Amino acid sequence: MTHSIAIIGASGYTGAELIRLIATHPSFEIKALAANSKAGQSIAQVFPHLRHLDLPDLVTWEEIDFDAIDLCFCALPHKTSQDVIARLPSTLKIVDLSADFRLRDPEDYVRWYGNPHTAPEQQAEAVYGLTEFYRSAIAEARLVAGTGCNAATGQYILRPLIAAGVIDLDRIVLDLQCGVSGAGRALKETLLHAELSEGTNAYAVGGTHRHLGEFDQEFSEIAGRPVTIQFTPHLGPFNRGILATAYVDGDAGAIHDALADCYAQEPFVTVLPMGETPSTHHVRGSNFCHIGVVADRIAGRSIVVAALDNLTKGSSGQAIQNANLMLGETETAGLMLAPCFP
Repeated sequence: MTHSIAIIGASGYTGAELIRLIATHPSFEIKALAANSKAGQSIAQVFPHLRHLDLPDLVTWEEIDFDAIDLCFCALPHKTSQDVIARLPSTLKIVDLSADFRLRDPEDYVRWYGNPHTAPEQQAEAVYGLTEFYRSAIAEARLVAGTGCNAATGQYILRPLIAAGVIDLDRIVLDLQCGVSGAGRALKETLLHAELSEGTNAYAVGGTHRHLGEFDQEFSEIAGRPVTIQFTPHLGPFNRGILATAYVDGDAGAIHDALADCYAQEPFVTVLPMGETPSTHHVRGSNFCHIGVVADRIAGRSIVVAALDNLTKGSSGQAIQNANLMLGETETAGLMLAPCFP
């Protein structure tokens, strides 16, 4: 069975990644592409690397006939996505890649994003889109909220360890480096080549990063009590990829066992042999996440490292993984592409 797909926000990096992946999907066919700021242009004009594909021209999202669409990916910035999704048909299946429906409590959205939540009815039905942990709910959902890419990487490390009770919940430090594509495609002075290349910097230091809202929500729910981690993200001088390093109190062997047990049957998450650590090079352009565990030289301390591609497993690949479940397809369909190396 072929499913008709629409993408709103097709001119951004996650939109381009959705198109790239869906192009080889056995059951998905792109019927509509929306990008209001570039309406009337072809994909070849916006993304020359996709010119070989037979795709519809870009239109405004208001022009799409959603009665002919089985599922819509919404790849818009936060706040914009809320407003658009509230106006889409109430029966349309949607995977949202923005931050607008990730936080279940609308007051948490106000806290972290500084705006009132304008679509509370839609929020009430949204399912958090970390596929490996919400698989059953996602399969039955109409609206799925894709996770933040940083939030997904940190959760792949820490969720199993919190659930298994093998680490001290009050001494979790997470350090993360993300490629510049994680900041989106909009023009920003700090993202110019001369400003970014040959250097790196920490940002949102001291607990202001918005993905902390997701960590607080998810980790506290697992633990059954508040869990507050220390988190510092860094902007790396590379295009795509995330490398997250967690420093935790706990036995490295028990930590490795908990992760290996949790992900033993997962097609996209691989726990490396004890003592090995992952590289963003080894997951680039793929829907895979690699996790490694090393015992620290300080007794009782352990280091856990995860690598994934922020545009794929951290966003668009995860979105397609969720869409597969929502439409009754094999979860891995269209997503078993090998990483691009070097």
